[in-house]
Parts: sequence; C-alpha cells; structure tokens
Amino acid sequence: MRNQSIEAELNKNPNREQLLKHRFFQMVDERALSKDQAETVLGQWWHPMHYFPNFLGRLLAACPQLEMKTAVSHILDQEVGEGDPANAHERLFITTMTDAGLARAAVSEAEMTPATQRLIDGYKRSTEDYLTGLGFLYGTEVADLTMVAKLGKLLRRTTGLKVLPWVDIHVKQEPDHVETASHTVGLQYTDVEMATIVRGAEDMWRLWVGFFDELHNRVV
Repeated sequence: MRNQSIEAELNKNPNREQLLKHRFFQMVDERALSKDQAETVLGQWWHPMHYFPNFLGRLLAACPQLEMKTAVSHILDQEVGEGDPANAHERLFITTMTDAGLARAAVSEAEMTPATQRLIDGYKRSTEDYLTGLGFLYGTEVADLTMVAKLGKLLRRTTGLKVLPWVDIHVKQEPDHVETASHTVGLQYTDVEMATIVRGAEDMWRLWVGFFDELHNRVV
C-alpha cells in the first residue's frame, strides 16, 4: 500500500475528526476566556511544544531510511529556528505571550496536568518504534495548524493583540510540515507496518483529545 492509501486512511480517521471538532475549540469560537484561563490553557500547551524538538530528534535517530531522516530533520530545523534560535517556535511563543500581557512563568513554567503528562509520555514512548513515531509525527502535523489557529483566536479575544508571530510562523511553515511528513508515509510499507503507523496516529489523537478534555473542564 502506498502513500495515497495510508493518507486517505489517516485523513478520514474518526479519532482525527474527534480532535479537530473538539468541544474546547467550539468553546473558543463562542466566547472569550479570562486572562487567567488563557494562561491555564497556554501553560499546558507549552509542554508538548517544548518537547516536540526532542521527539523529532529521537525519531530522527530511530528512522532507518535516509528519506525518513531527511524529512524529519527538515521539520526539526524549522522548529528550532532554521539557524536562529530567536525564530524557534518556543521562543516565538514566549515573546508572543508576554507581548500579549500574559505572565511568562504562567505560560512556560506551569506544572503539568495528568493529561499533559500522559501526552508527553506518549510522545516519548512513540520513538521506541520508528513506525509508531512516524504515526505520531503525521498525526501531529495534520492537526497542528487547526490547534494553533484556535489558540491564536483565544489569545486575540482575551488580549486584543492582533500581531501573533507564534501563530504566523505556523501558518507559514505548517503546510510544508504536512507535505514533508507525508513523504515519510509515502514509502513502501507492508500492511503490518502501515497498521502500526495508523495506530500511532490514533494513539496520538486520543492523547490530544484527553489533553483538551482536561483543559475544557478546567476553564468552563
């Protein structure tokens, strides 16, 4: 089975739909949050964002084929600023949040909730098997822009800030991330290998659903 088949299976997966249509995002569309609520949400988002380059590095080491390594290293380079740490996603996140008037400690030093810890643990486990890790990678990239866009909307409604460099860098890079991640699932796989990739993506989407379930319950 080739790229078109696996991408179609992942794109129509009900776990992906459950994440992208999560009630947390519906709430963001309907009302503004307080500053404290926004800090609660973004303080938890920090943890998977901060860990993501580590995940990519571990996946890079685990992947056996050069084509996979090339794709993963390209995404990693963009995540850490393409040679300039000031443009790294987590640095842009902090400057964007502090420019919006949120407390730096609140958005980058908050203790992990149980759901956030489970999400991070899932990313760590995924790279024990590169196929599962590829599922986590693809599953992340096809959902990331939607999640970031919703958090950007939350931030605009809460603070009134219009210029959001952290959101803008995702709008610029995420289509390339998705295409690059697609290259890693565009190789030839056996049915068993492909099933492992799909299970990895499903596991990741379920963990993200749990992450947003917990956030929703904390801010309603």
